[in-house]
Amino acid sequence: MKNKFIIAVLLGSFLTSCGTSKKSVSKRGKSQSKEQILLVKSDKIFNAFEQNEGSHLNKHTLAYIDRYKHIAIRDMLEYKILASITLAQGVLESGSGRSQLASMSNNHFGIKCHKNWNGEKVYYDDDEKGECFRKYFDPEESFDDHSTFLTSRSRYAGLFALKPGDYKAWAKGLRKAGYATDKKYPNKLIKIIEDYHLYDYDALVLDKKVNRSAAKKATKKPIKNDRKYILVKKGDTLYSIARKSNLSVSELKKRNRLISDEISIGQKLYLSK
Repeated sequence: MKNKFIIAVLLGSFLTSCGTSKKSVSKRGKSQSKEQILLVKSDKIFNAFEQNEGSHLNKHTLAYIDRYKHIAIRDMLEYKILASITLAQGVLESGSGRSQLASMSNNHFGIKCHKNWNGEKVYYDDDEKGECFRKYFDPEESFDDHSTFLTSRSRYAGLFALKPGDYKAWAKGLRKAGYATDKKYPNKLIKIIEDYHLYDYDALVLDKKVNRSAAKKATKKPIKNDRKYILVKKGDTLYSIARKSNLSVSELKKRNRLISDEISIGQKLYLSK
């Protein structure tokens, strides 16, 4: 009788344990399923945009957004940083992944070494000559560090108290908190977000509908940029453009953060700093 009682207790404990385990796995599986659903939907959003409104936009930027949108969405789920902001900063800071800094160090957000950085380093001319920048194993590590960078510094804390999905306030807040010295930094981020409809990915994560009429109106709103530029035409080369503009090829590449001599028809090349 005593043995039967012990067996019954052990069996009950085992069943309870299994039930708890199954519940835990089920909850975790549900969480993973939600993320996967969002990623699949983001692919559909991108493909529809690329075939319609995005057909005339920069192909390198489109490819960049397509490649890294999943990471931006995952980081928004985990860190509450707007996917639109992450992607726009990546596009702007890395020249859509084609800048010299991104190429030689996988640094897509222009994050400098700072005192607490113990990883690999690379030196690059930015605001000053030979500044120290963080070097990463791959671009995904750069995205992760960007999220950690914003969430671990108190000066960016106010950004996370903003109205969900307010990318304009985020863009202005980043500049105010000292992320960039360029006064036009917020406008540049906002233009990228509105040109490429990056707010769609924020709405996806927040489960909100985008006000299309308001978004289109915002997209058409001109953003002043007094830097002189040209659009690449058929037959143009870096050499021919540099020669007409009284610039050296190396200077033209530097002003546009190019790492190769490849240019494409319709690409915007800045001639002034």
